[in-house]
Amino acid sequence: MGSIPKHHVAPTLPAMSSLRRPLLFNEAAKTWTAPVALTAEEKHAIDTFHGQFPGGPTRLVSLDDIACELGVAAVYLKDESHRFGLPAFKILGASWGTYRALARRLNLAIDTPLPALKEALAGETVTLYAASEGNHGRAVARMGSLLSIAAEIHVPHDMHRTTKEALENEGAKVVVNSGTYDDALETAKKAAESEGGVLVQDFSFQGYEDIPKWIVDGYMTMMREIDTQLKDSPPSLVVCPAGVGSFAQSVVSHFKRQGSRAKVMTVEPDTAACVYKSIRSDELVTVQTHATIMAGLDCGTPSPIAWPILKAGVDACSTVSDWEAHQATEYLTTQGVFPGTCAAAPLAAVRRLTKGDKSSLGLDRNSVVVLLCTEGSKEYETPMDVSMDDAVELTQALVRINSANPSLGSVPGPGESEIARLIAAWLEHRDIETHWIEPTKGRPSVVGVVRGSGAGKSLMFNGHIDTVTTLGYDDDPLSGEIRCGKLYGRGADDMKSGVAAALVALAAAKTQNLRGDVIFTGVADEEAMSIGTEQVLETGWRADAAIVNEPTGELIVHAHKGFVWAEVDVHGVAAHGSLPSAGVDAITKAGYFLVELDKYSDRLLQGWDDPVMAPTVHASTIKGGEEPSSYPALCTVVLERRTVGGETRGTVESELRNILDKLSKSVKDFQYDLRITFDRPPFAIETDHPFAALVSDIVSESLGRKAKFIKEPYWTDCALLASKGIPVLLWGPKGDGLHAKEEWADVESIQRVAKVLSRVASRFCS
Repeated sequence: MGSIPKHHVAPTLPAMSSLRRPLLFNEAAKTWTAPVALTAEEKHAIDTFHGQFPGGPTRLVSLDDIACELGVAAVYLKDESHRFGLPAFKILGASWGTYRALARRLNLAIDTPLPALKEALAGETVTLYAASEGNHGRAVARMGSLLSIAAEIHVPHDMHRTTKEALENEGAKVVVNSGTYDDALETAKKAAESEGGVLVQDFSFQGYEDIPKWIVDGYMTMMREIDTQLKDSPPSLVVCPAGVGSFAQSVVSHFKRQGSRAKVMTVEPDTAACVYKSIRSDELVTVQTHATIMAGLDCGTPSPIAWPILKAGVDACSTVSDWEAHQATEYLTTQGVFPGTCAAAPLAAVRRLTKGDKSSLGLDRNSVVVLLCTEGSKEYETPMDVSMDDAVELTQALVRINSANPSLGSVPGPGESEIARLIAAWLEHRDIETHWIEPTKGRPSVVGVVRGSGAGKSLMFNGHIDTVTTLGYDDDPLSGEIRCGKLYGRGADDMKSGVAAALVALAAAKTQNLRGDVIFTGVADEEAMSIGTEQVLETGWRADAAIVNEPTGELIVHAHKGFVWAEVDVHGVAAHGSLPSAGVDAITKAGYFLVELDKYSDRLLQGWDDPVMAPTVHASTIKGGEEPSSYPALCTVVLERRTVGGETRGTVESELRNILDKLSKSVKDFQYDLRITFDRPPFAIETDHPFAALVSDIVSESLGRKAKFIKEPYWTDCALLASKGIPVLLWGPKGDGLHAKEEWADVESIQRVAKVLSRVASRFCS
């Protein structure tokens, strides 16, 4: 057994949220014993087969600092960063599964040496197929290379460039799928079926059980090595990454055998916890996964042949954040181990154990813990921490992500994908039901739900996660820096502070035992066309009331305007500039319309006691003509008409057409076309509405003075929610600099808004 020197330096404990997803304990596993997985002859055949590969058993590393931290006798790490010339354990299963599948295809005995199998394949045209996040595909490709046959590996769209290159370096054809690992699996299966190839996959489905079982059998070589290396110190707890569950199946099958007292704990990313959620549901479920640096564990469905074994034999399920996996990876490198993030996940899992968790697992000062470190190092982007429960810290994290709207600015922004992933990870870390809504590719919205016990009212918090461009910002637009009580950066005020406050209030609802649901909708594209809230509503999300957490300075906005966008084409006749009798000047004809538009603007403003809520109109852009020496044939005027209650797209079109028709009759050669291109309705709710009164009371309690209701001239997503019959208010933190060269949000106000939203949820949903 290999080991490393004791350093006597306690590693830094990772930060943890007080609301994070707890360990899941499977009481049924305490008394369950795994059926015999392999006969002695089968074990001998597999060991003999693996003996043909270079390198021999991998090392078992002693982590004395971690043992001290956990209060156990020993912690050992099975280092699979180098296995048979590849940087992962996967070759153990992929090699045996490939070998058995090809031997069966050629009617060869299972003790046929590899050179003999290669010789038998020389006259055959065979292609190996697999879906992979990297390591499994590379192992299948290596087998193809060793046997001189083709390999085609299907991968998800977000695979890291270096991982794809490693597959290609093995000689494989790499097919990049447009979706997730599960999508890649489906395309690999179809390709193998259509081409008569051999699918080598550790995921089973109806009619495809043998090869996944052989792969699991191959993995068990590692377990027998551990037994030999530990000798008379059998493990008390074995921690393994789960993924689709095939590797975990081999771990459970071995360490839960008759006579063993070891417990097995699985670990998955917070954002891809298919085994955890299946065991909790007591049935195999498919979960929606989100991007994770633990790419090999980014799986949405457990393997059907693994599921019965996992359901019966896994003692505990754990999930960890990307940040925790990153920290564990960093620590292990100081100990002479160079793992990938999937491989470091078991260490992250044991470091999150509470005193109660350790007691439930039976860990004490005599216990031996084994961590299965399944892969070597890979490149990845350093993730953000999601452990913060504080609204100000969360605002800083959100501001540090550029989520500028790609529809705006001279240089399109990156959009909402990265910030949506952070929000989804933050929610999943707290075991909050999470939904990813992305009908428009690259423009996701995220919904988080804390379910009530039933028969209570539901409340929605809504906030947009896009910003305007970071261009033109005076300082670092992504700093999130706090100075003199102000948090700076693009989106700090508009409206990442409101989003953070809403998320914190949502998480707090988990502790309030509410009867109604609390829903958070983090939506895309509000700064442009508001497709995010539209798509969330189209998906069916509704609530009995809502608060949109735009920055209002803690004033309650109960009404705002809508708008209609229109384009007016004024037509002329193109002609040479020297031939006035032949040409009609569209631009000068448009001038008549602009004069009338100015008069129309003045009329709209008349008779309003509250000028803030008066309807308005203005010309936004004008375009016409081609060159100086020609009469312009077309002049297009784009205008915006701000609307109030009772006004619609139709009424505005009628008013504009009335002006234009009069010009057609009074101005020679005046011809036009009118198009209404986009519109949004106004919004209003009475201040004595029961929900408005409730919010007012709570805000007043928080401020120590009577809350103030106001109306605003701008437009927000409140109107879309109100159009679905949802009583809604606009209320959020203090700040300044919306769309400006410097933007900030007030730190104390962010905290206060989070607390008020939590109180609103507590009162309204109880």
